[in-house]
Amino acid sequence: MSEDLAALESQLNALLLAGRAMEAFERFYADDIVMQENCDPPIVGKARNRAREQAFFGAIDRFERIELLGSAAGDGVTYSEWIYEIALRDGRRLSMHEVAARRWRDGQVVHERFYYDPGR
Repeated sequence: MSEDLAALESQLNALLLAGRAMEAFERFYADDIVMQENCDPPIVGKARNRAREQAFFGAIDRFERIELLGSAAGDGVTYSEWIYEIALRDGRRLSMHEVAARRWRDGQVVHERFYYDPGR
């Protein structure tokens, strides 16, 4: 089971590295997806999370760096560790070291939580 999830995680991460995050979202995320940033309240449902993701990616001018440091798969869960350096359209820059924790069901992500330092 974790081998299958490792392959799915690898495919999802390859799309992210290629700058195709919304394609990854449509392909790998369940209709009842729950997404959460750190300890913020979770956002439930694919439509609400799609709008949130589109707003985030729409604010980006360019990715200056995307690096996948590593990933792991276990029983129904995967983890990926990332470094992002992002230039936003408003001139701000973000530097994030992030871990994405994903829970899977039937080949789709049903829960994703991002852990990062929001002060950077």
